[in-house]
Amino acid sequence: MEREVAGEKRPSNLILVVDDEPRVRESIRSILEDEGFVVIEASNGQEGLKRVSADKPDSVLLDIWMPDLDGIEVLRGIKQLDADLPVIIMSGHGTIETAVKAAKLGAYDFLEKPLSIDKLELVLRNALSQRALLEKNRALKGEGGRESEFIGVSPVITAMLEQVRIVAPTQASVLITGENGTGKELLARSIHSSSRRSGEAFVAVNCAAIPETLIESELFGHERGAFTGASSRKMGKFDLAHCGTLFLDEIGDMSLATQAKILRVLEEKTFQRVGGNRDITVDVRVVAATNKDLKTGIERGEFREDLFFRLNVFPFHLPPLRERREDIPKMLTRFLSEYGQIYGKPDLVFSPEAERALVEYAWPGNVRELRNVAERLAIITAREVIDLGMVPSSITDEGSGQAGAADSAVEETDYRKAREMFERGFFTRRLDENEWNISRTSDAVGLERSNLHRKMKQLGIRHPEK
Repeated sequence: MEREVAGEKRPSNLILVVDDEPRVRESIRSILEDEGFVVIEASNGQEGLKRVSADKPDSVLLDIWMPDLDGIEVLRGIKQLDADLPVIIMSGHGTIETAVKAAKLGAYDFLEKPLSIDKLELVLRNALSQRALLEKNRALKGEGGRESEFIGVSPVITAMLEQVRIVAPTQASVLITGENGTGKELLARSIHSSSRRSGEAFVAVNCAAIPETLIESELFGHERGAFTGASSRKMGKFDLAHCGTLFLDEIGDMSLATQAKILRVLEEKTFQRVGGNRDITVDVRVVAATNKDLKTGIERGEFREDLFFRLNVFPFHLPPLRERREDIPKMLTRFLSEYGQIYGKPDLVFSPEAERALVEYAWPGNVRELRNVAERLAIITAREVIDLGMVPSSITDEGSGQAGAADSAVEETDYRKAREMFERGFFTRRLDENEWNISRTSDAVGLERSNLHRKMKQLGIRHPEK
């Protein structure tokens, strides 16, 4: 069985050779396969472009003189498909003019035939290293703008941040528990940014948001033809997180079959892509999170006990905002400053009355709800000071919006209308807390998905954006 190493200096090694001479292709294939590369071929320019689109090679060796499309035209087409794909031009009749033209179009290098084996291998490995570096930088830039500092001054958060300082530099797996919206991903990012892997990628996966039929492909990738619609090879999240951190959010929603494969990666540091037979070695630190009680899941046969112990090497529990109100003023200041900069209002502040109302609110949606309210206020305010009158009535009224719905229902004299009002307020609130994710909401309220759908239809509840 072949073995591949994910994310090394040449993390992938699929090379496309485009040349109209069969002997040349055969010779290059023999040389490169002896060096551990995987080689695919195209006998003309049109076929070469199709293979670039379908197979997603990691580099292309392209002949300059071909009967249908010459190498320059093919190079131009390749760069339209993938601007970063390293293309090495080959020619037995090379001229300075041709080499300059190819370089201007983005060719990585220009080699003269007959090819020098040593130079070919050196140029190819350098091209693949550059490709890997570009992908890593792109991943890091994508995460660079995300806030990775966990905010909090309460005793429980201060103690937790001290634990982060201790555990972050280690390789230990981490399991974060807590209600929806408490900041589990933010804590995971804080662990990553304080670790020795901080220079590598942080890759986040919401296990509850991916259909069961696609979760394995998303995590482990797939080979071309692995299933209907798999027209090209795809790298999975474990590939992308090699040498970095993989954050598995809502891991309690993962099927037992996928849990078994995650356990194998944690134990053996290897996995196989869907439809593949190569063991791929990977170096990934896993941080998992859930809003469920996994021990109860173990008792029900819904979660593997051995995976729980593998993940729970270092546990963190994030308490809800209502249990750490001391953190709210600092969070409000941070979020308001952040959104004030975005919306061109850099000097926004809360009045003491507005801040007091926000601190006293129960925040059933936790940090996520707090951030959303701060953004809403930053958008609508026309003054530097946000006063009490601008704070949403669901916050300033005694109790939550759900309590307000209950009060209105109590005042209703008709029982059927009162029950309907209460249920509409209750379900709308729960859906909002869970970002209108039906699966999570059905778990939170203890209803089957089908029953929740039926209830929403009966009560006329629709997603606000729809």
